[in-house]
Amino acid sequence: MSRLRLSTVLAVALTACALISGPAFAKSRIKDIVAFEGVRENQLIGYGIVVGLNGSGDSLRNAPMTKQSLEAMLERQGVNVRDGNLNTKNVAAVMVTANLPPFSAAGARLDVTVSTLGDAKSLLGGTLLVTGLQGADGQTYAVAQGSVQTGSVSAGGASGSSVTKGVPTAGRIAAGGIIEKETGFQMVDMGELRMTLRNPDFTTSRRIADVINGKFPRSAQAQNPTIVAVRPPAGMDMISFITNIENLEVEPDGPAKVIIDEVAGVIVMGDDVRISKVAIAQGNLTISVQESPAVSQPAPFSQGQTAVVPQSTVKVDEEKGKQLITLGAGASLKSLVGGLNALGVTPRDMISILQAVKAAGALQAEIEVM
Repeated sequence: MSRLRLSTVLAVALTACALISGPAFAKSRIKDIVAFEGVRENQLIGYGIVVGLNGSGDSLRNAPMTKQSLEAMLERQGVNVRDGNLNTKNVAAVMVTANLPPFSAAGARLDVTVSTLGDAKSLLGGTLLVTGLQGADGQTYAVAQGSVQTGSVSAGGASGSSVTKGVPTAGRIAAGGIIEKETGFQMVDMGELRMTLRNPDFTTSRRIADVINGKFPRSAQAQNPTIVAVRPPAGMDMISFITNIENLEVEPDGPAKVIIDEVAGVIVMGDDVRISKVAIAQGNLTISVQESPAVSQPAPFSQGQTAVVPQSTVKVDEEKGKQLITLGAGASLKSLVGGLNALGVTPRDMISILQAVKAAGALQAEIEVM
C-alpha cells in the first residue's frame, strides 16, 4: 500500500474515532443552571377601578367596595354623589398585579395584569384609572393606567344563552405601568455574591466552584448543594467578574430519578437510572360474563309452565405471546425502555411495572409521583 493511501486510511480512521469518542454528556453554561443573588423580580399589587364598561361591570348593590371606591374617586374630583343613588354597571373593582424586573430604573414601563373582584361579567373595552402598585414592604414602586385588553369574546341573549371564549374577567395592559421607585439594589460594589443552583446537587456545586477557580484561583467556594459563593479577584468589580464566569461551561450532575404522572400517564426517566438483575413479565387477564336468556318449554300434558331460564357464559382470556424479559445487572435506561417496549406495555402498565421493580429493590433510582 502506498504512503498516500496509508495516510488517507489513517486520517479517516482517526476522524471516525474522534466522532465515536466525543463527549457523552452535554455541558451547560453557569448562567443557565444557577440564579444570582439579588437578580430577581419583585411582585407588585394594587387595588383600582375600571370604567367605561358596556353594562358588564359590577352591580353596586352586590359589590359595596365598588360603590365606595367610585364615590371616593368622584369626591377627589370635586363631585359629591353620596346623597345620590348610584346605579351604574359600567364600573368594576379590580386587582392589579405586575412583576418589577431586576435593576429597573425609574420611568421604565412594565406590563400589568387586571382581574375583577366583584360580579363583573367582562372587562372588554374598559379603562383602568390611576392605580398605585405596592411591594411586600407596602411602598409604592409603580403606577398603572390604560385600556384593558382581554383578548376574549363574550356574547349573551335575553333567553339566557351565552357564548364565551377566553376569560373576559381578566386582561392585560401592555406597558401600562410606569416605575416610580427603584429597589436600590447595588451589585457592582458587592464583595461576595452567592449563586443558587436551580437543581441542587453536591457534584454540580463542586464542579462549578472548580471551573471558576480554574480561571480565577480561590474565587469560588461550594458551601452546600445549593449555594456557591464567589468573590471577585483584586482590581475587578462584581459585574465584570460575573461577566467573565457566567459563560463558563459545566457538566451538571443529578440523582437518578423517575418522574411519574399517573393522571396523564406520563413517565420521564433520567439517563442515570440503572436496573439490577431482574426478570419482568406482563400480561392482561380478561374475564367476560355474558347472559343469554333461554325459554324452557314443558313437555306435553306435564302440567308445567313455560319459563325464561337465564344462561351464563363465562370466558377467561389471558393475553398470549408475552415473554419473560430479563435485564442484566447495571442495565441502562436504553435497556430498560427496550425491554418494556418488547413486552408491548402501555404507559399506564409501565407505571405499575416500574413501581413493582422499585418495590423489588431492583430500580436504582428515586420515584417521584406527581
